[in-house]
Amino acid sequence: MSGHSKWHSIKHKKGKEDAKRGQLFSKLSHRITIAAREGGGSPDSNATLANEIETARKYSMPMDNIKRAIAKGTGELGGGQLERMNFEGYGEGGTAIIVDVLTDNRNRTAADVRKAFTRANARLGETGSVAWIFEKKGVFLIKKTSEHDEDELLDIALEAGADDLKDEGDYWEVDCDIEEFGKVRDALVAHGVETETAELTMVPKNTVALDADGARKILRLIDALEDLDDVTEVYANFDIPDEVLEEEASSI
Repeated sequence: MSGHSKWHSIKHKKGKEDAKRGQLFSKLSHRITIAAREGGGSPDSNATLANEIETARKYSMPMDNIKRAIAKGTGELGGGQLERMNFEGYGEGGTAIIVDVLTDNRNRTAADVRKAFTRANARLGETGSVAWIFEKKGVFLIKKTSEHDEDELLDIALEAGADDLKDEGDYWEVDCDIEEFGKVRDALVAHGVETETAELTMVPKNTVALDADGARKILRLIDALEDLDDVTEVYANFDIPDEVLEEEASSI
């Protein structure tokens, strides 16, 4: 299991802890609002909204919060004046980084992101400078149990249109094109397969191996970016040593 894949599961656990303290709900609400604004307020006809709602429920976000966020997006409530932005840059060891944000103040957000990069001795790049290293994919993490074995999961996933089933240590990872995401998700649900995460995400085509010192530096930058209110996602193509991942896991 690569350091990048292990970090994916650790990040999910960290998100659950953030949600317990209420730190994650505003970001999830913003994502739901934008999805509803761009594709309508019905999850039945808006796959992106359905996915954002499912993600929010994974973090135990109350339904009242979800309904308010949708209402903001459809214009039934005020407060939906948010826009998407993203930043691209390079961190420790040439690691490629993409920062997705939702903001009501472009200048404030740009200044905050730039400050985080500068403090980490990282640098921002031009639009498109690192985007080519990533591709948008549907990714499902399924905790290994005796209930569903590898052959069964592979059959379910491939029949629904998934690309692959990977062994990622304590998890199975199912990858698919974004167009197949809804079908794969519905197939897993129909067969009683519980997913730890189900998301549309940016997957790196290649990774940069970092030593322990470099890994700690890049994780500090990612933490600083994710602490910004306007930042919704940070993607990077690092491969982190096990010793640093164990440190991160033990701190949760």
